[in-house]
Amino acid sequence: MAKMHSKKKGIARSLIPFQRSSPVWVEKNFLKVKTLICSLAKKGLVPSQIGIYLRDCQGIPLTKNLTGKKILRILKIHGLSPEIPEDLFFLIKKAINVRKHLERSKKDKDSKFRLILIESKIHRLSRYYKKVNRLPQNWKYDSQNASLYGK
Repeated sequence: MAKMHSKKKGIARSLIPFQRSSPVWVEKNFLKVKTLICSLAKKGLVPSQIGIYLRDCQGIPLTKNLTGKKILRILKIHGLSPEIPEDLFFLIKKAINVRKHLERSKKDKDSKFRLILIESKIHRLSRYYKKVNRLPQNWKYDSQNASLYGK
């Protein structure tokens, strides 16, 4: 299947290991991993950055195999989950940066077109997240107030 807004065929993805148990080198202390996840979230890291930190610095490949729950689920239990989903947050941040660029260079037609594509992705994702109740039903993306979300 092709990517949404390009002529390319998409990206190859790595596969999750079939073995559902944690590797031998991983320390089997669940509480230590959960407290580490919560402390990283309090520092301001988003769930994907927490996963990268755990993989690179702690040697924990998959937290679900170790703790039984994914990182976002652990954060929701402790009340530390982000208010809007991570992918939507970064799309809004990208749209803010493109708008800032367009203020400086008004004749950039390609950026105007890319901004339209980015904002259509934002609307499509927000419609999905409203349907699965991860966003409130009255949530609406507004380009003038987008800087409130993209901090």
